[in-house]
Parts: sequence; structure tokens; C-alpha cells
Amino acid sequence: MIKTIFLYSFIFFTLFYISFSLHNYFLEENQVLLPFSLKKVYLFHLGFSMLICINFKLLSSVNKIADQLGFIYLGTLLLKIVLFSIIFYQSIFTEEELSKISRISLLIPALIFLLTEAIFVAKILNKRDISKIP
Repeated sequence: MIKTIFLYSFIFFTLFYISFSLHNYFLEENQVLLPFSLKKVYLFHLGFSMLICINFKLLSSVNKIADQLGFIYLGTLLLKIVLFSIIFYQSIFTEEELSKISRISLLIPALIFLLTEAIFVAKILNKRDISKIP
């Protein structure tokens, strides 16, 4: 299990470094200024997605909770959206209107980390379902 947690951490940090670097490079090359900190957005998604995956790996070994992990994951997605909205409220919702590039810059890290997180959670849930088959 510890090996898996290190693997998750390594993949998420590598994903953060590569995607943030490329995204930031693209914005600097095109001289785009965002009304929010791109690094903070990436760090939020990195931390929350990694926390979800590690907790799900740990919770998958608890029999009472393991059967409900799919529903718990849906709740964590809602919590992620709410926390993101609260944390970045000032820089996102108080702006008159975000430019198209700013909206896309918010969406890119969310999609990258959401897809990676969903793949890991699906693997955890599938392993759990396979182990339940007699």
C-alpha cells in the first residue's frame, strides 16, 4: 500500500510540474496576464486530488466503508467544487468578466487532475469489486 501511495504522489507531482510549466510557458509567451494565480490553482488541484486518491486507497481496506466508496467519491467531487469556489471567489467571481483564456486556464488544471484522479479511483474501486467475487 505504501508503494502505491508513493506512486500516486510521484505521478501527481510529475503531472503538476509538467502541466504547470507548459501552461505557464504558453501564457508567458503570449504575454497573457491572469486575474488569479495559476500556480495556486494547480496546487489546489494537486493537493485535493492527491488527498482523495490516498484516502481512497486507505479506505478501500476498511470493509464497512469500502462498499460506499463510489458514493463517497461523488461527495468529494462536490466538496472540491465548493472549496475551489470559496478559495478562489475573490479572483474569479468578483471579476467583471473573465476572458476566454482565463476560463480555459481554470479548466485545464481541473480536467488534468480530475481525469487522473478518476483513473486512480476507478482502479481502486475495480480492485475492490474483483476481490469481492467468490
